[in-house]
Amino acid sequence: MSKKKSTLGLFKKASELSTLCGVEIAIVVFSPADKAFSFGHPEVEAIVDRYFTRNPPQESSAHQLVEVHRNANVRDLNIQLTQLLNHLEIEKKQGEEIEHIRKDRQKKFWWESPIDELGLNELIQLKGSIEELKQNIGKFANKCMMEQANVFSPNVGANGFGRYDSLDNKFGVGINIAPPFSNGYYLNFRNGYL
Repeated sequence: MSKKKSTLGLFKKASELSTLCGVEIAIVVFSPADKAFSFGHPEVEAIVDRYFTRNPPQESSAHQLVEVHRNANVRDLNIQLTQLLNHLEIEKKQGEEIEHIRKDRQKKFWWESPIDELGLNELIQLKGSIEELKQNIGKFANKCMMEQANVFSPNVGANGFGRYDSLDNKFGVGINIAPPFSNGYYLNFRNGYL
């Protein structure tokens, strides 16, 4: 660290000390080239003169009143700063909690991750889930086809063909009725393919 930075740091600390504690302070620093740098609160000259003459400070009542008012303002500002720092700390903690919740949700929805990032157990579980979904879709599609066939023809039997006699509780011998699909396409699930 350079001499200039350390001198500025020293002056900054002295300023903070005089502000926080309400003290009068004077600092004189000499550079390697014998240049003098000084900082003082309220004034370097007054404090140095008082030090060399060993006279206690003689303050007027107006000066004391200004100092009391200034110190009260500094205390208020310090209280506000402390409150803001506490609020900032609370916000940081809430942000960390939200980030933790977000990461937990990502862990819960592992199936939304790219397949390349899944492990063997997750891939096996995903495959089983997809196969189960495929079976459920097939069952639902067949059910929809049966309901649609029954809507178009009230005489269609349980297998989708023929007349069903509800009084005899058996299929009729009458005319077989084909499903109402004019395009000839049927959903068929054989060998695991649609």
